[in-house]
Amino acid sequence: GKAALPILQKAAQLLPGDADAHCNLGAALKDHGQIDDAVASYRRALEIKPDLAEAHSNLGGALQALGQPDAALASCRRALELKPAYANAHLNLGNALRDLGQFEDAVASYRRVLELNPVYAEAHCNLGNALKDLGQLDGAMMSYRRALELKPAYAEAHLNQGNLLKDLGQFDGAAASYRRALELRPVYAEAHYNLGNALHELGQFNGAMASFRRALEIKPGYAEAYDNLGNSLKDLGQVDEAVASYRRALEIKPDYSAAHSNLLFTHNYQSSLSASMLLAEACRFGDSVARQARPYTAWPNVPETGRCLRVGLVSGDLCQHPVGYFLESVLEALTGSASGQLELFAYYNRSRVDGVTERIKACCRGWHPVAGLSDVSLARRIRDDGIDVLIDLSGHTAHNRLPMFAWKPAPVQVSWLGNLATTGVAAVDYLLADPRAVPKADEAHFSERIWRLPESLLCFTPPEEDGEAGPLPALANGYITFGCFNNLTKMTDSVVALWAKVLQSVPGSRLLLKAKQLQDASVRQSVIERFAARGVDADRLILQHLVPRAEYLAPHRQVDIALDPFPYQGVTT
Repeated sequence: GKAALPILQKAAQLLPGDADAHCNLGAALKDHGQIDDAVASYRRALEIKPDLAEAHSNLGGALQALGQPDAALASCRRALELKPAYANAHLNLGNALRDLGQFEDAVASYRRVLELNPVYAEAHCNLGNALKDLGQLDGAMMSYRRALELKPAYAEAHLNQGNLLKDLGQFDGAAASYRRALELRPVYAEAHYNLGNALHELGQFNGAMASFRRALEIKPGYAEAYDNLGNSLKDLGQVDEAVASYRRALEIKPDYSAAHSNLLFTHNYQSSLSASMLLAEACRFGDSVARQARPYTAWPNVPETGRCLRVGLVSGDLCQHPVGYFLESVLEALTGSASGQLELFAYYNRSRVDGVTERIKACCRGWHPVAGLSDVSLARRIRDDGIDVLIDLSGHTAHNRLPMFAWKPAPVQVSWLGNLATTGVAAVDYLLADPRAVPKADEAHFSERIWRLPESLLCFTPPEEDGEAGPLPALANGYITFGCFNNLTKMTDSVVALWAKVLQSVPGSRLLLKAKQLQDASVRQSVIERFAARGVDADRLILQHLVPRAEYLAPHRQVDIALDPFPYQGVTT
């Protein structure tokens, strides 16, 4: 506790030549978050007693906390040379290996800890983290549960269990885990932040914003909380405020690529920005990720005619998601018609697995879950797989790995499908488009060379459900129903102004809106007020939230005329 620190400082002063005193002081300083001072104490202990295994191990733990995993690794290995059955040193070694992306080796280290001490809750928890990195989610859940059996008041284990539930799409369970962590530790910024993420996924945007703001009160420099606060603001249609939040995240952490991607994606909703400004902002992102990469300039691929072409797909959306739906029938057709000429490798950047995932997986020669892999490790894996053409399926949408593309792990790199805007990444050679999506005159607004497919860049996979059109609703209703089922963020003030004019010029007409945000009562109220301000009464609005994909087409039968938003138009919709 806090009371022990001055006593240990005094002991180290009174016993300057006592290695154990300096080692104990280091441990107390680390517990108080004074990591640099802790490192100095451990180093002092080792000057006095170079073979003190505890000091080497603890130094490894402190260096890992400072983001120096290579140095941490060396310290832990030295501790284990001196004391091979030292559980703490195996634990710290595992943590350093995990930070370096060496997940199998980390798992082996944690298992060694548990051979030495089967009731070490922290080792069970950390083993869970490494198994999650490897995509072994059942094993990860068992490890977290074991940690919590041994230590029910273990806030970090509740947090990690929540993160796994969130990755599995079990957002209610995740929120319950985060709330348990917060009962145990009310000023736990990471738990408030992750609770915000779960509430956001549950469509509770105002609750999410409150959680992010609480995290920021506790930890004012929490760039990730500013980033995700931006996402909630964006989903509530507060685009300017979202942009300000992303910019704040980037002030704190200038090379924060996820926040920069979110900023660039949010520009899609702003009609006031010039194409040259959008390209310049994207190229700033490209410059930032290039500075952090060491790109490959040679590849093991031999350019032989007739050799099987190896194509890699990088995406976090190989699941029930528009990208998954568009991709599914393309891959099925390719694997059917180009067998022996083409091999597909997927690098899947998410834990979530569903029927779409399984069908896409069946089309692939190689399937790698890579959500926990660092850019350097993922780039090495892709290069070792001998990928000829690497395709980004995200652009600046969520779960993208664009910073990794700056490593140039494949000789040809392409962006397609996720978002039809420039990536700004110089190492991405081409952007797949079509004559309508990117007219010739717009080519100058992209850092990539535009490669046009002859008809359409999209190939829709129809839902299995009946998609027959019903009779025109107006025949039974006696009035026209307009409709828009796009993300509500696309409904800018300019869109509301135009649609209000449309409703006023067609007497008795209604507008049916369906969007994920409309399950939040405050969002429904906001939509009603925005239209009321332009002379449209609430009884002319029909507000619905999302339905499962099995029922996706049914609500279209209530609509006579679909309206498309702008400047960011519908794609899947």
